Amino acid sequence: MIRYYCTLFDINYIIKGLTTLRSLIKFSDNLLIFVLCMDDETKSLLEKINIRQIKCISLHDVEEKRLLKAKSKRTKAEYCWTMASSFTWYVLQKNKEIELLTYIDADLLFYSDPEPIFSEISDSSIGIIEHRFASPFEYLQINGKFCVEWNTFRRDKEGLQCLNEWREQCLDWCFNRVEEGKMGDQKYLDEWPNTYINCHIIKNKGAGIAPWNYSNYEIKNSPPNILIDDQKLIFYHFHQFQLLDNNTFYRLSNMYQSNKKEPIQIYEDYEREILKSLSIIRDFNPNFKAGIQKKRNFDIDKLKGLVPKNIKSFIRSFW
Repeated sequence: MIRYYCTLFDINYIIKGLTTLRSLIKFSDNLLIFVLCMDDETKSLLEKINIRQIKCISLHDVEEKRLLKAKSKRTKAEYCWTMASSFTWYVLQKNKEIELLTYIDADLLFYSDPEPIFSEISDSSIGIIEHRFASPFEYLQINGKFCVEWNTFRRDKEGLQCLNEWREQCLDWCFNRVEEGKMGDQKYLDEWPNTYINCHIIKNKGAGIAPWNYSNYEIKNSPPNILIDDQKLIFYHFHQFQLLDNNTFYRLSNMYQSNKKEPIQIYEDYEREILKSLSIIRDFNPNFKAGIQKKRNFDIDKLKGLVPKNIKSFIRSFW
């Protein structure tokens, strides 16, 4: 059985995107990943790298009147969020042989075979993953109970109805703010389990580990596997992670680290893979620097995180 995936990213995200794709391909040779290239440079570079399991799609091929109207009123990030549902819909419409399609975010790393997720989804029409916020971060649930990091849709009545409704909602409204029960593209997912009988909430502990929930679990480095409690880590979501211009890394904000130190092994593995992807890209473009952040900007961010709240309030009172 061929597993079908889709994702999207631009040139500033290609290092992360390529890392995600390489890690997924590592565990399965029998898959096809459709990549929506959000600019021509991304498509050109990916096609030069020429990984046979990746099919590049031009943004111009997907955009239509309503998308272009949305694009004119949204930020780059908001337009990418808008595109998640529209591109997933596009891939299913253009490829009638696909019975099951999974949208994945482009800042994941796969640490083991994702087949247990598909086994759990079984014959469900829809598969989604909760944020599973640790208690200090439960307030973030205002942004959505579920994370648009892994969304699976089956080509059946309920799967297509759900995906099309999500697409329509995102075309109408998809902004980086909380407004009338909406937030970006992901707050819409809150209603899916109540609306669709065949919507499955993925329970595998190894799926969707992220800064906002890793403190919920005992994480063990047990080569060749990393264990989340008693289950293999399948993928981790590297929210906030940045590659810096001296080949060091910004892992995540003090907000998360103050609750529990980040899982070192998980991040070290990702950092090695990020540098491998950068090396692959520089084989074709030796001067490539897109998406690499200036270290000094994140040094300032770290220093801000060390300043006690009462001192911050005192300083603000003079401005």
